[in-house]
Amino acid sequence: MSSSEIEALKTSQKTVGARQTAQAIQKGKAKVVFVAKDSDEWVVRDIIDMCKQKGIKLVFVDSKKELGRICGISVAASSAAIIE
Repeated sequence: MSSSEIEALKTSQKTVGARQTAQAIQKGKAKVVFVAKDSDEWVVRDIIDMCKQKGIKLVFVDSKKELGRICGISVAASSAAIIE
């Protein structure tokens, strides 16, 4: 993950969490999706599949804790998205 992607996630309008991220993808609002590598596969499987089907850029982050920190929350996050 590049530093520009990290900065974009910190400063852009975003969703945090699997449910909100999946909804943003379905509604066509997600521009870039971030998934933590240590997420349970069943939690992020549909998100990854939808990104591939819709051609949305998918970025993997090392851990849920790191993704949560980047998003500015004090808990872990399995996924997040930059939305329009």
